[in-house]
Amino acid sequence: MQVRRILLYNALALVLILSWWLPTVLFWTKLDDDVFFFFNQFISPVYPNWTETLAVLNTRAFDKVMFGVLVVMLYVAMVRDRSGGWQKWLATGLVMSVVGALLNELLHTHFLMTRPSPTLWHGQVNLLSDYTALNAKTTASNSFPSDHGVMAMVFASFMLRFADRLIASLSVALTVLVTLPRIMVGAHWVSDVYFGALAIALVVLPWVLCNSQIQRLIDAMAQAFDRIYQRCRPHAF
Repeated sequence: MQVRRILLYNALALVLILSWWLPTVLFWTKLDDDVFFFFNQFISPVYPNWTETLAVLNTRAFDKVMFGVLVVMLYVAMVRDRSGGWQKWLATGLVMSVVGALLNELLHTHFLMTRPSPTLWHGQVNLLSDYTALNAKTTASNSFPSDHGVMAMVFASFMLRFADRLIASLSVALTVLVTLPRIMVGAHWVSDVYFGALAIALVVLPWVLCNSQIQRLIDAMAQAFDRIYQRCRPHAF
């Protein structure tokens, strides 16, 4: 177990938490409002193409597309990995899915707060739903922390741990791409993602990924998958 690295990430999470509870909360409040109102001014009939693009980026269909992109990235990571085959990456994907599901359940049972999104908090704002026929997500009664952000950070963290530098870098960029549309339409505050979701990721995920047991688990699962494959594949006579 890489205790020093775990404690370093946890210390970064503590700094984030202190930045909320100390008087610097004014920083988050100002940042949240400034970012929301900057993007909100462009949700208007004056900018129809931009408004429609934002609507597309906040639909369930786009979420499914991004999930497909994650699967493709996982496949590319497997192809580029010379030290492990499909068995390793199947095991990695399954472990990542379980960690994500458990963390998502933890969020909804212990951490999710009744914090309305900017579009519900502020009055007299431009609502994306008023300018598009698409069923786009524009509001959230419980926006903190961003479960969208946490799940993206789970994927990025696993890629940082197991993939090469290119895939790891792309996964971090993808995290920003996945979470930004919700912020731009006001369905989430900036702090929902880069304070709440990030703090939770920095506290929980290092204990999973900086632990030698995770590698042993994935290796054991990969060996089991390989044995099953060897038994089930057709043999030439």
